[in-house]
Amino acid sequence: MASSSKSKRIYDVYVSYSGADLRANFLNHLYEMLARNGIYTFREPRLGDQISLMFMKAIEKSCIAIIIFSKDYASSQWCLEELVKIVECKKQMGLIVLPVFYNVDPREVRQGRESYRSALVKHESNFRNDSEKVTRWKKALFEAGSLSGWHLNDRNESELIQRIVKEISTCLGRALLYVAKHPVGIDSRVVELKSILNLEFYDDVVMVGLWGQGGIGKTTLAKALYNAIFTQFEGSCFLVNVQERSKDCKDLVQLQEKLLFEILSQQQRLIVSSVDQGINLIHHRLHQKKVLLILDDVDDSRQLNALAGKHEWFGCGSRIIVTTRNKHLLTCHGIDSDHVYEVKLLDDGEAHELLFKHAFLTHQKVEIGTDLVDRVLSYVEGLPLALVVIGSLLRGRKEEEWKMIVDNHYWILNKDINDVLKISYDGLDDHEKEIFLHIACFFNRRSSEYVMEVLNRCDFMAAIGLKILIERSLVSIDEYGLLKVQNLIQLMGMDIVRQECYDDPSRRSRLWLYDDIVDVLSRDMGDCAVKAIVLEPPKLIEIYIGPDDLKKMRRLRLLIMRNVHNSFQGPIHLPNELRWFEWPKSAPSIPKFFAGPKELVGLDMSMRGSTINPKQFKWKNSKCKCASESCVTSF
Repeated sequence: MASSSKSKRIYDVYVSYSGADLRANFLNHLYEMLARNGIYTFREPRLGDQISLMFMKAIEKSCIAIIIFSKDYASSQWCLEELVKIVECKKQMGLIVLPVFYNVDPREVRQGRESYRSALVKHESNFRNDSEKVTRWKKALFEAGSLSGWHLNDRNESELIQRIVKEISTCLGRALLYVAKHPVGIDSRVVELKSILNLEFYDDVVMVGLWGQGGIGKTTLAKALYNAIFTQFEGSCFLVNVQERSKDCKDLVQLQEKLLFEILSQQQRLIVSSVDQGINLIHHRLHQKKVLLILDDVDDSRQLNALAGKHEWFGCGSRIIVTTRNKHLLTCHGIDSDHVYEVKLLDDGEAHELLFKHAFLTHQKVEIGTDLVDRVLSYVEGLPLALVVIGSLLRGRKEEEWKMIVDNHYWILNKDINDVLKISYDGLDDHEKEIFLHIACFFNRRSSEYVMEVLNRCDFMAAIGLKILIERSLVSIDEYGLLKVQNLIQLMGMDIVRQECYDDPSRRSRLWLYDDIVDVLSRDMGDCAVKAIVLEPPKLIEIYIGPDDLKKMRRLRLLIMRNVHNSFQGPIHLPNELRWFEWPKSAPSIPKFFAGPKELVGLDMSMRGSTINPKQFKWKNSKCKCASESCVTSF
């Protein structure tokens, strides 16, 4: 994604001036020096005082505008209209404006003195019926004349031109960041963020967080925002991949040095010997400077404390933007919820557009069935990273190839996608990982209340664990109270479990596929690693469970089997560690006798209805604490 207004800029510099004498001397030397330094300047002959649309468009397409305020500048109606446009682009598009006061005092420009006063009086006389036009010119003169720039009063013109070119080179060195090949869905989000940043408010420092799951486009959006606003600040810095680049204190020191170097626009880096010294340097050197600082992909409070610890480190009007997958990190740093922007998935139209831009060649006639396209879109669910990767995989292929790739899920666990998504999982502690894997493998789109109860009964601290998963953008709860795991994140979680042992399902912690469960039940267990089984086929199926098949699963703590008919009619022994147990809804599949679980604390038989006789169950040494009417713990 990229900001469209910035991507259209084609000129480095636009020069606004008046006077043939100025053009013959100072201006020609300036043009020559700019060209010598590889700076592309808009340069077209002017035809008198005629206002040309071409010139107005050129201002919009320039990065920097130089205004040369000479004695007769305000005499030109054209120059004044040009000036109004420049000031407008400065406000709306981030155009950098650099004034040169050519043998003119800035107060003459701001306050309409001397030659500027005479010119404005003449304009007021000529435009009696359009006084608003002259008022607009006066306002533009005041605003542009109040900007810091260069003064030429009998000074060496060559020296001044060198200083101007050096400053322009520095400004252009704060280059636009490459954002994306195809900017889809960016402009509206940049507008929303600019509203949160409140850029017109200069009296304080504002910190804003961009929060969302991996691959959703936080960095892309931050780059587009940077391009849209960085020219409004005295210094700017975009620190990318902070998490990856700050493994220890030495790395943080290097980031502090880079931050100071880029914002101060120095020729040489300041030497920082320690994180503490770096903190003092940032505070000392930047506390009176209006800066834009973007910290990308932050995952640890150490990083924030070292790079943007307090508001007072930066001058009034500064804006600090943090992208992260961890919402709680922003809260801990004092960024309130009003200043946390949740980056959301692309909507259906945006997702469709982004997929098409990457999947189809410009000259290619689209001959892919809408059903195949819809299947890809429904699975990806508007995740930009996945749309780009999958679209590129499908690019230029025929419909038969699309069908083969989609039918065989060839693209589902693409490494480029999976590695990005897995970063959030890797940042969890072991307890949180267990909760996430349970939800991803078993409980996606299930009632959060029900899942919390099951997890609590299985000795997980579900409330805090689930909150952390939500803060890390791995899980969400919809308006109906259902847990939601994005498709690709769910697949990532399932793949983590499969990687525990690809060849032997008995060595995995969780089972949910019929074939894997049958495979494990049918063999001599040995050291079985299975801790949870949930089998919920869409249609009623039959499964054979021998008397001791489950008992041998010594680590089994969670057993849920729905829509399953057990073909064995004798007693089934349950493992002692079992905590939560749900049996199939179908009455014929329920054996007459259970024995064994010492740790059972949850039994859900509520779906079986009145056909179930609880006295057919017998529990030995049970600690069952559930409230189900179908649960009997002693007879």
